[in-house]
Amino acid sequence: MSLLPVYRRPSAMLADLADMWNAAISPLTERRTTFGAHLIRVEDTVEDGHYVVRAEIPGIDPAKDVEVSVHDRRLTIKAERSAKKEEKGYSEFQYGSFERTVTLPVGAQEEGIDAHYAKGILTVSVPITEEPKEVTRTVEVKSGD
Repeated sequence: MSLLPVYRRPSAMLADLADMWNAAISPLTERRTTFGAHLIRVEDTVEDGHYVVRAEIPGIDPAKDVEVSVHDRRLTIKAERSAKKEEKGYSEFQYGSFERTVTLPVGAQEEGIDAHYAKGILTVSVPITEEPKEVTRTVEVKSGD
């Protein structure tokens, strides 16, 4: 299993180049960033006290083809698709699997996670508590004499 950080893209034009590069190096780094023949786009944000991850996974049945799990501050999304299209004397099928793991931010709560699939987008919302404030402490240094 590979742990991949979610990255933000600075512009739409560079996003397509980054996706092509990631797909090309995928076999070398064991990154699974494709789903069938399509690249999977993932984005993350913090909205209203929730860490939100959106994954573009079109053409699946969310009830049976997607699994979302959390373990040790890591959110894993697994999906599998198989589709068969038959027309007069012609048939075509698509299949593939996808797995993506992201590290949850500090303060993320593993309880109360919500996952919703609509219009090809899987949205996972993880509640986060207020980040702990940094506390500076002075430690007394004792002499060895």
